[in-house]
This record gives sequence, structure tokens and C-alpha cells, in this order.
Amino acid sequence: MKVLLVGGGGREHALAWKIAQSPRLTRLIAAPGNPGIARHAQCVAIKDVAVDEQVALAARERVDLVVIGPEMPLALALADRLQEAGIPVFGPTQAAARIESSKAFAKDLMARYGIPTARFRTFGDGAAARRFCRELGAPLVVKTDGLAAGKGAIVCGTLGEADQAVQLCLEDAAFGAAGRTVVIEEFMEGEEASFFALTNGADALPLETAQDHKTIFDGDRGPNTGGMGAYSPAPVVDPETSRRVMEEIVRPTIAAMAKEGAPYAGVLYVGLMIGRTGPRVVEFNCRFGDPECQAILPRLDEDLLPLLEAVAHGRPLPASLRWHALASVCVAMASHGYPGATRTGDEITGLDAAGGLSDGVNVFHAGTARRDGRLVTSGGRVLGVQASGADIRAAIARVYAAVERIHFDGMQFRRDIGRKAVDRA
Repeated sequence: MKVLLVGGGGREHALAWKIAQSPRLTRLIAAPGNPGIARHAQCVAIKDVAVDEQVALAARERVDLVVIGPEMPLALALADRLQEAGIPVFGPTQAAARIESSKAFAKDLMARYGIPTARFRTFGDGAAARRFCRELGAPLVVKTDGLAAGKGAIVCGTLGEADQAVQLCLEDAAFGAAGRTVVIEEFMEGEEASFFALTNGADALPLETAQDHKTIFDGDRGPNTGGMGAYSPAPVVDPETSRRVMEEIVRPTIAAMAKEGAPYAGVLYVGLMIGRTGPRVVEFNCRFGDPECQAILPRLDEDLLPLLEAVAHGRPLPASLRWHALASVCVAMASHGYPGATRTGDEITGLDAAGGLSDGVNVFHAGTARRDGRLVTSGGRVLGVQASGADIRAAIARVYAAVERIHFDGMQFRRDIGRKAVDRA
């Protein structure tokens, strides 16, 4: 099969790495790709949001399948355009991708179909939003309706902080069009986890679980980021919880989307809060999580490509999958200033030493570039260093041994990725 992979971040590097292992693959093209992805694919300098150019590339290369990694091209209807051109695609349509691109849509869907989530209301007016904050009481969460690169959820411990968050979104337009509407919801108590399922629009196949670390600093402190690391599996999602998630959330959501006239085919990410009453939905995403994808895929003891192809063609999915009996940890290494204004152009060294530690270590590129023969930083999150181990402690030790061999000026990374799983053991 000839495959086009759309995207150029850490998630896409993990997908490229896994797809490249398939005996069914004849050629892999990535657009735009990155220096890490270039080890597995021919990279073409087309932005992931350049819909017309992506469709033209897929048609020109006569690819058998397009795999769309990021959420933005899905929200811009790239999957629809490819389907119209007769090109099989892994990734939901624009209408189905609203489950991520509009939090208001997702929350309304859950309310209408009885899918467990937090109490909420949606606002475009600051005064009305502040009144509801007082009705709800602190702590609470203010979320931008639209896509905000994983930074659009503001946890507010006091009503004063809630007022500031409302002002930031609705009046200061800090998130642009994404924040013109906000969802205000109760703060849910419990432990978060990431749950993934492949779906062809009719049935669903659960993948392994993970737990992300959203904030920039150790101990879950500081502002939210796109994700500073993840581990898999998430012990908080035991078999009974997994069963409940499938029966109470995933399958009802897929049925609801079909009933709404927007059948969902692709990978469905469910951000969970697991509390005393069981699992509730924090948010949905219409793609693999980043960095959860980098933690989960090395545990998959299957050829990924036939699974992606089955989803793209609406074919039946297997009843279950094989997984390596290993734990996996991924640590994100970020640029100076992230998640605010980030500095780029710093030279990266030590990757060969880090990746050469053992077969259980991978270094996935996220925000890197080649300039004048040097590998340099080119984004907020720069690398995702992943390691596998017999248990979570072994994976943590191995991943941080690799991280310590890598250097670029101003680098940031958390030192407590996976600690929650150790504490639960």
C-alpha cells in the first residue's frame, strides 16, 4: 500500500514509525513531516492545513490511503475533500470532527443523549457567563468552544479567577475566534485518564489507555500545555471501568453521531474523569492524543496499517487486539518559554546517544528542523522521548536516562511523568 500521512508533529512521527513496520506498506509519504519522520517517509513540504494541496498530492501520488494526524485539517474538511475525490481516508468528516472542534456541540450532544459529563452552560456574553459562575460556584472550568492547541481549558479555583478567564476569552479575545463562545462547567473530582477507540461508524474497538500530564511544571502546577508527557496503561482504568466507558460513553456517542447525521469513523479520544460515581467525559478529541499516541503505539503488538484501512473502508474491526505486556512512558521536551512565547533555533544534541540506549527507547520528533546541517528547535514541544519497561518503574528509569543525554538551550521537561502510576501500585 502507498500511504500519505498528514501532519508533522510527535503524534505523526509515532504513527509513521508504526506504519513503516507494516509488511503491507510499499511507500510512505508525509506532508509536511519533520526530520524524525524523514527516517521513515518521503517528506513533502505541504502544510497540514493546506487542504487543496493535500488533496492534489494524494491524487497525484495515487495513494491507497490517507491518514490524517492533527485535528485542524479534520476541522477544515480534509477528510470530506478526499472522500469526494475517491481517496480512502482515516479520519472523521468535518461534521463528525465537531465533537472536538466545538466543545459546545459536544456538550450539547452529551446532554441530549444522556452521556455522563459535567454540569455546564454555554455563553457568548461576559455578564451572563459571570452570573452562571456564581450560580455554579468555584472551583469551575472555563473552556473555549473552538480549538486552542490544548490550552483552551482554564481551571479556576476562585470566582475572581473565573472572572479573569471569562474576560480573557470573551472580552480580550486572547484565543481569537476559538474563544468567542465559552463553555462553563463544574469542576469534576477524580483522576483523569485518556481512553481511545477505533470506530468504523458502526462498531468500536477499544485501544489501550494512557494518562496525560497537561501542566508545564511538576506536581500538576502551572499553565496548561498541549501535554508534557504520558504513560500507558493507566491503572485507574480497570477492566470494569473500561467496560463502562465502552457501554456508557463510546458506543452511545457513536450511535448519537450517526443519529445526528454525522457518522463518526476514525479514532475517538475520550478524556475521562474517574470519580466516585464512575467515568464521566471531560472532552472528546477526533484524533490520537499527543503525547498519548507516542506512549500507546509502542505497546501495540499488531500491524497498525490494516486497522486504519478497515476504518477507512468501513470494514469490520477485530474483536480485540494484542498488546505487549509492557509499560510505556513518554516525556515531552519543550522549548524555552513554552507554553507562552517560545524561542526556536536552538541546536539539539545527544539524540543518537539517547536513542542508542536500548531497543526499548524511541525519540519522536515534534518541533524540530534542519538548518545549515544542524538539528534545531522549531516549536513549543520539541521531542517526545519514549521508553518501555517490564513495569512502570522500569519504564520511568529508562526514559529519564535517555532524556538526560539530550540537550538544547532553554529545554524544559517534567520529572514526574508516570509518578501517579507508581503511587497507585
